[in-house]
Amino acid sequence: MSQWIVVDAILWAAMFVLALWMRFDFSVDRLAQSLRIGNAYLVLAALIVLTWIVGLLVGLYRGRFVPGSVLETSVVTFVFSAVTFTVFLGHIIGGRYEGVPRSTSIVTGAFTILGALVLRLLVRRKRLFGAGGAKDAERALVFGAGDGGLQLVRQLRRSEVAHFNPVGILDDDAGKRHMVIEGVRVHGGRERLEEVAKKTGASTLLLAVPSLPSEELIDIRDRAEAAGLHVLVLPPLDSMMRGRVAADELREINVNDLLGRKPAQLNQTQIAEYLRGKRIMVTGAGGSIGSELCRQISRFRPAELMMLDRDESGLHSVQLSLHDQAMLDGDDTILASIRDRSSILEIFANRKPQIVFHAAALKHMPLLEHYPLEALKTNVLGTLNLLEAASMSGVETFVNISTDKAANPSSALGTSKRIAERLTAAEAEKNERAKFVSVRFGNVLGSRGSVLTVFEKQIKDGGPLTVTDPEVDRFFMTIPEACQLVLQAAAVGSSGDTLVLDMGEPIKIAQVAKTLIEQSGKPLEIVYTGLRDNEKLSEELFDDTEEPRISSKHKALSEVQVPPLSFDLTEVDAITNHDQARIWLEQHVYPPHKVTSF
Repeated sequence: MSQWIVVDAILWAAMFVLALWMRFDFSVDRLAQSLRIGNAYLVLAALIVLTWIVGLLVGLYRGRFVPGSVLETSVVTFVFSAVTFTVFLGHIIGGRYEGVPRSTSIVTGAFTILGALVLRLLVRRKRLFGAGGAKDAERALVFGAGDGGLQLVRQLRRSEVAHFNPVGILDDDAGKRHMVIEGVRVHGGRERLEEVAKKTGASTLLLAVPSLPSEELIDIRDRAEAAGLHVLVLPPLDSMMRGRVAADELREINVNDLLGRKPAQLNQTQIAEYLRGKRIMVTGAGGSIGSELCRQISRFRPAELMMLDRDESGLHSVQLSLHDQAMLDGDDTILASIRDRSSILEIFANRKPQIVFHAAALKHMPLLEHYPLEALKTNVLGTLNLLEAASMSGVETFVNISTDKAANPSSALGTSKRIAERLTAAEAEKNERAKFVSVRFGNVLGSRGSVLTVFEKQIKDGGPLTVTDPEVDRFFMTIPEACQLVLQAAAVGSSGDTLVLDMGEPIKIAQVAKTLIEQSGKPLEIVYTGLRDNEKLSEELFDDTEEPRISSKHKALSEVQVPPLSFDLTEVDAITNHDQARIWLEQHVYPPHKVTSF
């Protein structure tokens, strides 16, 4: 039985006395005289008893409705109105009751309905907005007065176990200043952060703008740290796209937040239709990109997924991630080197893949500077072997995975990958029956040997973190996004094109290091070691010779034309040392009218 059955009875009694007092022009003597007559109590008893009976029948006093909810408000109004008019009609039909005017029940009902609704709304408000989190909840400021901030503040104010108690909101939109959101005031923009933090005693800043650009995110974080605030952020966009923001998803700022852009929204349906039921081969399947490609492709139900790599441990790892076991005794794993032309030709002739994703490559720039011949053998000749085998076996689509270092290349890695793009374009010219495209993107966060894994190892070892130059910056993307780009390229790319993802603004490596240090909570330092041989201060997505155009099939992709290349294999076979390999790479990175040296 709900406690409201007693509260409403007391409310009826109080409003009945008030209605009589008003009816008698606020005369205490006449009120007292009326109350001494038993007829008044008959009317009051009728109001209370009928309310109890109807309220129990409709579930008002059986806990069926949330106090103060829209549904309960409607039911209260209906029950009290019905009782009021029933008693009023009974009073008229039953005749005149001495000392009780006929209008008393109507006035009493109106006052009681109003009082009942107000009481329930006060209880509801206390339950929703008065919890303020746990008793030891941290006082927190929220940055962002949009949908994300509103949902976050609402959840924190309604939770009795929330770790944060929102005491103020900040937003750079001047039009939102002085707004009150869920009982919390908007104080102004980021420039007032330190002032408001001192005024409210806040110790934490909650960032509720998931799509905030990286430079603004860094600026707000720096201001918050200067004010002595700990910074937490909502995860980017996913929750917002689902129409919800969960307070328990607040986390530290991480490197992915520094990308400063929304991940490209790729057409999953288009990709699925293109890959479903096809025989697909991934070279370099044991690497970071290759293994993620395999995992994503497997979800699109290909007829066959062939994973090729020279690294048996890599093949074991990717098969384990796909099937929770790795016997390495099936046809899905192929142990071979793309340098071995005869093996590659035989594999393609026997397995006849329809779509090939070429992720196999040597990619560590400093190492290849010392061993350019290895870059030539793997990144150039290995790619040529695959292209020839693909054409001879009737492959439908060949996707060559490249790098931003192929734009205005300055290193052996860059030149070898640029030449691989040229070879892919050349094969597209020769073979009009198939599609040959290249995909170019920047650094991939979390790939093996990437700056992120290096920093994580250095943090684990107690530092310092090494950065070549405080101004060096790079384009970054996540492994899943990079692989989705590759899959999208297979579906929408035109043969002969090199596709480049819009990767936003480059990120300073030093800023990545600083973010990881802050996450670790360790007092580590950053040591600058100087740029390595032929290392660029800033990478580029497009070569000076290229004229990019936005793809008509996907706005996140740009298309460039790389000049095709053909060369005499006997000339390459004659190269026996790294100096010769370096010279050959320099001579073939561009057509004869433009030659570069590094």
